[in-house]
Amino acid sequence: MFWCAFVVLFLALGNELSHATEVSVNNTENKLCLYANLMVNFSVTYEVGVNKSETVLFVLPENVTTEGSTCNNTTSTLKLGFGDGHSWAVEFTKDNKTYQVDSIVFTYNLNDSSVFPNSTSNETKSVTAEPRITNVGVDTYYSCKSENVQRVESVTQTLYDVTLQAFVTNGSKSDTDTVCAADLTSTTVAPTTTVTTTAAPTSTPTPTLPTPTTGNYSIAPDFNSTACLMATFGLRIGYKQGDKVETINLVPSATEVGGACGVNSSNLILTSDTITVMFTFSNDSKKFHLQALNVTVKQATGAVVVAANTNMSIWAAAVGSSYMCNKEQTLTVTDTLTLYTFKLRVQPFGVEKGEFATAVECFMDSDLSFLVPIAVGVALCFLIVLVLISYLIGRRKSRTGYQSV
Repeated sequence: MFWCAFVVLFLALGNELSHATEVSVNNTENKLCLYANLMVNFSVTYEVGVNKSETVLFVLPENVTTEGSTCNNTTSTLKLGFGDGHSWAVEFTKDNKTYQVDSIVFTYNLNDSSVFPNSTSNETKSVTAEPRITNVGVDTYYSCKSENVQRVESVTQTLYDVTLQAFVTNGSKSDTDTVCAADLTSTTVAPTTTVTTTAAPTSTPTPTLPTPTTGNYSIAPDFNSTACLMATFGLRIGYKQGDKVETINLVPSATEVGGACGVNSSNLILTSDTITVMFTFSNDSKKFHLQALNVTVKQATGAVVVAANTNMSIWAAAVGSSYMCNKEQTLTVTDTLTLYTFKLRVQPFGVEKGEFATAVECFMDSDLSFLVPIAVGVALCFLIVLVLISYLIGRRKSRTGYQSV
């Protein structure tokens, strides 16, 4: 199977891919039998030409239909329809005192040009995922703020901030929840410490994060091939949380690597428990550059920060070479989220024998960077000389005018 080019198109919400969808389904007696309040992001890759594809990112919208949803004693289906022929269906089964999600079926219509522009296919395709939602107590609702990422074929579904209840009894949503394992694992309770002192209290400064560990990441077309995309860097993310700016480091040893290599576009996806970053590189046949960044951060509170920028033109170098910047770089993704890279080196195209090609250095690493303060100093000196000359000329004219009176 060939690896296709990727062009990321962000639809619907501009820079943010977060959207809550809330639905209720009633049974034949007009009583509530299914309830859902959740967020789902979709990433779909589709063909637009010979050995060329595009990737679109979109969300499950607020306004959906529930036609096709069913409620029975031991099986139920929540089917949400949206757009032109798209649907997202969750299949539930019940066994004694618990119920579970057996599968999620996502159906998408490639003939919908508003979502899949330039598609060479008019097919309607479906993918089935198994999201591992099990052992939910009857008369409780399933709650999971953590991300649940499902990758099947060319489709990635990301669920988060999920509230689901099937087999509702008495027509009312339960007040008791069954919390997902991911939320329980990430929940920590700070120990209680009692301190008695007569001195005036002092505030403890926020500890500074250590420099991020440098990670080595690569993508290969298959298990028997060498790398077609290589990257090495340390990564820190800063994001606004109220009036504060929180920072978090990406830990390479706890990060999964994904992505694909294409002719005109390639991407690198890094996923940890709290961070997901997708880098999209563009190739115009002579030079490559970083074109887009899509970042998701799960906060300690369970809330999710999502930001994207699809109009970037940095980390540029000739195709067949690599780009390198050992100094710390600051990349502004949005007004609320910033990336910091350390000891960076990337090559998204033209990798040979699994090794980096000759590097194009960033200006901060180059030998010419020392000229910047010198140039600033020279400019300031020149400005001072101009001001001094203007002052002397003005003073001389004043004296001449006085002597002629």
